[in-house]
Amino acid sequence: MLSFQWKKLGVIAGLSLSLVAAGCGQADANDTSNNAKESTTNESEEMDYTITGLEPGAGQTELNDQAIDEYESLAGWEQETSSTGAMLSALDKAIENEEPIMITAWSPHYMFAKWDIKYLEDPKGVFGEEIYAATLVRDGLRDDMPTAYTLMERFNWDISEVDSALLKAEEEQLEMDVIAAQWIDENEDTVSEWTEGIETVDGTSMELAATTWDDALFTANVAKIVLEQQGFDVTLTPVDPAILFESIASGDADATLSPWLPTTHGALYEEYEGEFEDIGKNIEGGKLGLAVPSYMEADSLEDFEPAE
Repeated sequence: MLSFQWKKLGVIAGLSLSLVAAGCGQADANDTSNNAKESTTNESEEMDYTITGLEPGAGQTELNDQAIDEYESLAGWEQETSSTGAMLSALDKAIENEEPIMITAWSPHYMFAKWDIKYLEDPKGVFGEEIYAATLVRDGLRDDMPTAYTLMERFNWDISEVDSALLKAEEEQLEMDVIAAQWIDENEDTVSEWTEGIETVDGTSMELAATTWDDALFTANVAKIVLEQQGFDVTLTPVDPAILFESIASGDADATLSPWLPTTHGALYEEYEGEFEDIGKNIEGGKLGLAVPSYMEADSLEDFEPAE
């Protein structure tokens, strides 16, 4: 009988300990959740419920305002507009002091090579899907210049390579043709893959068109140099996006690596679709959005706290 009572007491004690342990586990989980919420709340307060943005009227400035309207977590927030340079200076200062900051971001851009930052998840899709740089050529290029056509098909870059090239241009204050030449010298294996089996030509004239964005000027200059190494006489002309599409469609330019699709230059693409040949992507993984330093707790636009 005594043995049975001790066993019974042991079972009760075991149950009690199990319940205590379960209670502690639940408390620990709640503490973790509360701490994370408190951390993101503090980050929101420290940023004074403010997005550090670009120039008023910029397309991405309008998207930031739309995000403030659509996300409850950003209710009552404001966007501080200034300039790209001022925004990047604010980012640099915040990271130096390990302070929270939310900035307008896009890639490719040297900001991702210079600082350890991350895009915030955008569950509502305010900033759209990933974008890519497309290679477009005039109709008939395949037949007229098969060597050039093949090279244009092969040109491609990892987006991190472009970020790094843009950072080098910024830090060393070098023109994109210089940066492109240096990149080619440092990436002989890649260039050899592009030119494998390619026959050289003897002074065939070719016109490349590019937008005036730094990433477009970098890739266009790399393409120009490689084409010239294969014997082409290449003219590179930086133009407005509308003129770029018109020149490819009319045949005034032979090729371009510049258009960002499906959103940035999507309307122009649709306007001239059928009047050029799209031969594929040359940079993938481009994005628009809001970004924060990687040391911040928040991972999503939903992780913040409203100002109201």
